[in-house]
Amino acid sequence: MNETIMLVDAYSQIYRGFYALPLLSNSKGSFTNAVLATAKFMIALNRDHSSPYGAVVFDKGRPEHRMKIIPEYKAQRPTMPVELKSQLPSIRGLIEAFGWKIVEKEGQEADDIIAAIAVEFKGNQVRIVSADKDIAQVIDDRIKMLIPGKGAGGFVIQGPDEVLARFAVKPSQIVDYLALIGDSSDNIPGIDGVGPKTAAKLIGQFGSIENIIANISSVGNEKLRAKLSASSDFLRKNRQIITLDLALPDDFLKDLEYFRKTKPDIDKLMAMADELELKSVRTELERIYGGNTAGSVVAASKNAVPSKKKDEMFTPDLFG
Repeated sequence: MNETIMLVDAYSQIYRGFYALPLLSNSKGSFTNAVLATAKFMIALNRDHSSPYGAVVFDKGRPEHRMKIIPEYKAQRPTMPVELKSQLPSIRGLIEAFGWKIVEKEGQEADDIIAAIAVEFKGNQVRIVSADKDIAQVIDDRIKMLIPGKGAGGFVIQGPDEVLARFAVKPSQIVDYLALIGDSSDNIPGIDGVGPKTAAKLIGQFGSIENIIANISSVGNEKLRAKLSASSDFLRKNRQIITLDLALPDDFLKDLEYFRKTKPDIDKLMAMADELELKSVRTELERIYGGNTAGSVVAASKNAVPSKKKDEMFTPDLFG
């Protein structure tokens, strides 16, 4: 098996970092907490899960193909806070300075692109950094998830066995499982009264939603049988919207060398750390790459929002 490809769900990590740290700003009044969190994340990822290939994948635009199926898809999500939006240019610059490709496509969601890349390179191990449950549908012995938490290196590794232990269904059954219970994070409703245990039990008994529908008379609970019987079209729509699109949006993404990471641009990283007054980032970069770099840390003024000591530390369980 060839070398590992690391794929990061960008906004999953950016939002997580933004809310994990207090709302920090530098002496110029620029918000910096999400940039700081991203820098910590990238350093920890490069340190603990080094790989020659990688990409940070962003959502871009409205996923029209899903919204045609369920117009309310993700409608409950609030707009991005202006305090976070203002940090995105710096975050993107930081990611590229660390040597990672940024991948995005208008009208495409990161989950689809990540899954499509993962299944494309069948000769490579793939590690997907995300907490989204729907990505579990492509997990196998080659493709695994790194879920932010308190595991080794700050992540919990989720392979086929871990999916089965967590959800009581196999990765190939995750779509049906989520179609039954819904996914509140994406504003996808499930069957009323069907929770994780009932869904897992149904799938364990019948194997799939289509088999449930085809053998509806075998569902023992009368009320549940009635709900499922009346929800066949609803469940098929849920399956359609939850199933990830495994077609790569651009042909150049079929070239493995496109994903080859470059050496971090230390001068640029140091300059960004100085400009944004991220003292702990500069300190850690100097520790890793040596102190022979130009520039100095700009002292924060009295008007800067101070960062707490724990937020200045580089710990493996950064967002745990």
